[in-house]
Amino acid sequence: MMNRIDKTFKNLKQKKEKALVGFVSAGDPTISRSLEIIIEMCKAGLDVLELGVPFSDPTADGPVIQKSSARALAQGVNLKTVLEMTAKIREITSIPIILFSYYNPIHAFGVEAFYKAAREAGADGVLVVDLPPEESDEMTSCWSGNDFSLIRLVAPTTPLERMAKIAETSSGFLYLVSKTGVTGSAGLDTKEIMRHTQTLRSVTQLPICVGFGISTAEDVAAVASVADGVVIGSAFERLIEENLDDPELVAILANRVQAYKEATRT
Repeated sequence: MMNRIDKTFKNLKQKKEKALVGFVSAGDPTISRSLEIIIEMCKAGLDVLELGVPFSDPTADGPVIQKSSARALAQGVNLKTVLEMTAKIREITSIPIILFSYYNPIHAFGVEAFYKAAREAGADGVLVVDLPPEESDEMTSCWSGNDFSLIRLVAPTTPLERMAKIAETSSGFLYLVSKTGVTGSAGLDTKEIMRHTQTLRSVTQLPICVGFGISTAEDVAAVASVADGVVIGSAFERLIEENLDDPELVAILANRVQAYKEATRT
């Protein structure tokens, strides 16, 4: 049986569309507001939701996501909260939900307990930012079946041989980082992204989604022309940060999703 992620990419391919993958920190700015935002973003056109587990030391993230994580932590959000939120989101939408975390919260929760709780909540996979393939068996050895994906990151500096190794142990899709640096840093080189995407395609059949530094509809269209999906995080979190007290916050996010989604229809 096809899982939700595979089904989504298959359907999008038939429609000649690319996936809009949206990241938000769970619980930012508050748990209830965060749920409202996420549900409306899903309704507005997200194809895949990346739900960020707030962490005190998010080393791969730029200042915008670091601050969103801090706001969520101040609300008392932890992995248990994120799983509860996942279950509520799953009641409303059937799009794939990927939990985006550093390894520490999962390790503290217990890897087997995390796997069971994540599946029960309706999550479709996890992306663990700081867990290299060589050290991930501890987590994945207790997984069964193909209904929970491990999404892996590939950097623009990753050699071909290592790309193949990473792809071999991945499922769902591969997250290709558009450039070196942290999330939200400016400047996109579409030619370079195309080159890295083609190289990665030579070693995998999995869909390739590109993220880091994508903020405008033009960026989305450019990346969608070479990849299977576009990942946006900092641009959404920047909107939240800039409109924290605006009663129209939810609508602002939904409108941005619609604009980005339109740009994925290549």
